[in-house]
Amino acid sequence: MLNLSIFAERLDSLLFDAKLNPPAFAKIIGCGRATINRYLSGMKMPTVEMTVRIADYFQVSADFLLGLEEENLASNFRPYIPFRERLPQLCEKFNITKYQLQKKTGIPESAIYNWQAGRTKPTIESLVRIAESLQCSVDCILGRE
Repeated sequence: MLNLSIFAERLDSLLFDAKLNPPAFAKIIGCGRATINRYLSGMKMPTVEMTVRIADYFQVSADFLLGLEEENLASNFRPYIPFRERLPQLCEKFNITKYQLQKKTGIPESAIYNWQAGRTKPTIESLVRIAESLQCSVDCILGRE
């Protein structure tokens, strides 16, 4: 389960360590100042793409950033690929069908097919559910490791 306050604390700590203020960081990663402020106040969880951008910038794992790991087990991450391309790879890697994935995670079948078609993108919460059900990291789900 995701905890917005842990994400906010981790981001705040990373910004402090990097001696960056929220407006400067917002400019660096290409979003609005208000967006960073919402992240830091624990009001909003970033999109998958923004999570990857933040993790890549600070060279941390997505799992650490999201508070799913206590330590940063960062390594050289592969570039993030769109989830519509990653989904078939995951099914093959874990020897699971999309139907089985849906049953394991409780994510609606229509959502999974919309992701595959590129009509919608999963939320961070959905990726965490998939990672938990497949017993792997969010970085694995994202294809970063």
